[in-house]
Formats: sequence, structure tokens, C-alpha cells
Amino acid sequence: MQEEKIWSVSEVNSAIREVLEGGFMPFWLEGEIGNLSMQRSGHVYLTIKDQKSQIRAAYFGGAEIAKKLDLNVGTRIEAFGRLSVYEVRGEYQFLVKSIRAKGVGDLHRKFEEMKGKLAAEGLFDESRKKQIPLLPGKIGIVTSPDGAAIRDILQIISRRFPNLNIKIYPSPVQGKGAEKELAAGIRFFNEKCKVDVIIITRGGGSLEDLWPFNEEILARQIAASAIPVISAVGHEIDFTICDFVSDMRVPTPSAAAELVVGKQEEFLGLIADSRRRLKGSFDIYLERLKNRFQKAAQSHVFKEPLYLVREHQQKVDEISRRMENALNLFTEKMKSKALELKSRLKNLNPEAVLERGYAIITSSSDGSVVSNPDVPEGTLLDAKFAKGVLQVKVMNRK
Repeated sequence: MQEEKIWSVSEVNSAIREVLEGGFMPFWLEGEIGNLSMQRSGHVYLTIKDQKSQIRAAYFGGAEIAKKLDLNVGTRIEAFGRLSVYEVRGEYQFLVKSIRAKGVGDLHRKFEEMKGKLAAEGLFDESRKKQIPLLPGKIGIVTSPDGAAIRDILQIISRRFPNLNIKIYPSPVQGKGAEKELAAGIRFFNEKCKVDVIIITRGGGSLEDLWPFNEEILARQIAASAIPVISAVGHEIDFTICDFVSDMRVPTPSAAAELVVGKQEEFLGLIADSRRRLKGSFDIYLERLKNRFQKAAQSHVFKEPLYLVREHQQKVDEISRRMENALNLFTEKMKSKALELKSRLKNLNPEAVLERGYAIITSSSDGSVVSNPDVPEGTLLDAKFAKGVLQVKVMNRK
């Protein structure tokens, strides 16, 4: 007979843990919180119960999420995790990986369905988003007048730019029917009270609290707005349909105020910088003018106002003399040329040849010049001399 194995308590609990963890896949567990303990270590220990039973549970590192979800005794939850055994006590427990308030799963599904539907219609496209004005003079805010969001916004804006014109449309920001009032606020600023930009805002909360900002009626009203809309809903980790359809999403209400007045600060900074650069350029230009004036003041123009006039008169006199000399030289040249031509004409004049003892023989009958001795005998000819004409008759030819 084989010797019987004697187990230690630790071995039993360890074996049970292996069997339990291997026999169950991770699953969702629904129930009500029976008791709750949040430790400094950040771990959460609780019991999850229904009408008949309860089970111990541990949520390691889940204290911050539990606080955000505002979990308390009596809260109905849905937790995802796996079964295990706490070997020290020999107790089995549920190790939580994620947790949510009951019904949140349905809301998440509705959220994704609405998001997909509106995205397919192009309501989230960047091409349709309007530009936020650089320097809004009038701001419209749709929110609860009693919430922390409006106090944060007004505090930041009044501290930096108390002269801004702010219009508030009071509306509930959670609960049934809140989405209709929020949509009415967007419509009010488009139709009855024109502003430069609209801020729709509220502080953080659970998915149920923020649900009005996921409703279709509000999303379509924002998309139809002719005025740019800034969404400042919840905390940085919260996202709503309102964020996707708005022209700009900021993580908190305070960030919305910073965005609006921050642009004014940026604009005023640009003005101040331009003023400094303009003054610097003007000072440089003025210094150049001063230098030019001082240099000009030392010139002969200002010391002797007639200096330039006299200088130009001297130039005129010099040009006049040069023109007169050139004219005299041209005249003498023309006279000399005229005498030369006169002499040449005189030498070419037939009358001058006759004065030297020569005669011009012409026919007495027709006056034609006879240059050939071959004329008939007895022909009458005229011999023209310098001081008269002789009529001759040809007697013979040689």
C-alpha cells in the first residue's frame, strides 16, 4: 500500500488557487458594493453582493478610479476580472481589472453608435470646422449658472480682461432633458443674441452625468451653428460627442477661458512688439535725418546761400565765352572760304580771259561759238574782245 500524502494548509490553498484560476476565464461580474475600503497604498478592497450571496474582491491600484466613479457602499457596479485565492487566509476572491457603474456598458455602446453615425455624416470633419476668432469682443456661454465651470471661466476672464462682454445662457448640464436646453442655448446665440464665439461647458462627472452632451439633438445644433463653438466639458480624460462636433475642444472650462483671453494676450503682445520695432525704426530714421541735417548745415549752400547761384553764373559766362569764340572762329573760316570761292569764280569767268587779250569767235548769223577753223570762206564772224566786238570775214583758212 502506497504511503498516504499528508498536505500542508499552504499546499492545499496553493493547489486550490491553481485549480480555480485555471478553471475560470476572466469575466464580468455584476453586483452591489457591500463594504468598501480604500488604502493609502492605492488598493481597494470590497465585497460584491446580490440578494443571496457575496464575494470578496480586490482592485489593486484602483483607488483613483474608484474616487472618480464616486463608488460607495450600495453602488451597483460591473467589474471585469478573474477568480483567485488569497492563500494566507484560505479565501477565494475576485481580482478586479476594470470597473464601471452598472449600465455604463450600454451607455458606452450608445456612445460609439452615435459617434459612428455622426462621423459617417461628416459632422466631425476638420474641413467644416470654423476658425476661432483671434480677438472676440462678445462671448456667449451655455452652462449652469451655479456650477464651478462658470465661476472658473469668469474668474480668469475678469482678472485679465474685465472689459469683455460676456453673455450667459443658463441651462441644466445633467439629467433628463438637459440636452434640449443646451441646444436651445446654442440656437439662442445664433438667432437672438449675436456673439463672436460660444463656449458650452460644465465640470467633470460620471458618464451618466455627462450624457446630455452625447445626445444627437445637441450635436446637430452645434454643427448647424454659424458661430464658432468651443467645447469645454468635463476633465481632460472625458470625451463627449459635443467635443467631436465642436469647432474646438479644450480639456477643462478653465482652459476655455485661457484660450479666449490667451489669444487677446498674444494679440496685445504682437501689438507691443510691433510698437517697439516701429519706435526703433523711427529712432534710427530720425538719427539719420539729424546726421544729414548736420552735414548739410556745414555745406556752402547754407553758409553762403548765393554760392550755388554764383557758381552757376560762372559756368554760364564760361559757356558764353566758348560759344562766342567758336562763332568768331566759324565766321573767319567762312570768310576765308568765300574769298577762295570768289577767286576761283573770277579765274573761271570768260570775261577775265578776254582782258588778257583773248577773243571769243561767234557766228554772226546765229551767235554760236566757233571753235573750229573749218568754216566756209566769206563767212561773217563776230570777234568779241574785252572792250568790244569786231565783225570779220573769213578770207582764207590755213
